[in-house]
Amino acid sequence: MIKPQHLAGQVLAYTLFAAMIAYFASSPVYVHHSPDNALIKLSLTHAGQRVGECHERNPEEMAKLPPNMRAKQSCGRERNAVTLEMDIDGTLAFRQMAKPAGLSGDGRSRFYDSREIPAGRHVLRARMRDGTADVFDQDAAVEVVLAPRQVFVVDFDEENGKFSFE
Repeated sequence: MIKPQHLAGQVLAYTLFAAMIAYFASSPVYVHHSPDNALIKLSLTHAGQRVGECHERNPEEMAKLPPNMRAKQSCGRERNAVTLEMDIDGTLAFRQMAKPAGLSGDGRSRFYDSREIPAGRHVLRARMRDGTADVFDQDAAVEVVLAPRQVFVVDFDEENGKFSFE
């Protein structure tokens, strides 16, 4: 038989637990972003240039290979790391070097950054280096007017080979 003091203790414990859940469900107000700011998201993946040059196989090398492996060119799989930089109003806001994904280092390099900035007029500049040279292969700048709570995305369009600002 359940004793009355045990039943009262359970009721008290459940009531306190329900009150705690009700409080934390509504009381500490969480503001994800300031309503006066805009959000800039840099999100892209890019495959760097191949590390080595392709090699033309001669007939002797081709004869040593199985018939299904006889490609005229032999190209390495490994790719270079990609370096990405972004300036906001002339100030460096993001810089990262990402190694290619995959066990063989033959995948894409991934980048993501999200930051709040005050709404208004801004100049954004993005630069990317995907080879071994010390110069940036891709460089683009855009002047934008951002509204409060606007989300502005910086991406790289692989098909056209240039940055995309939306």
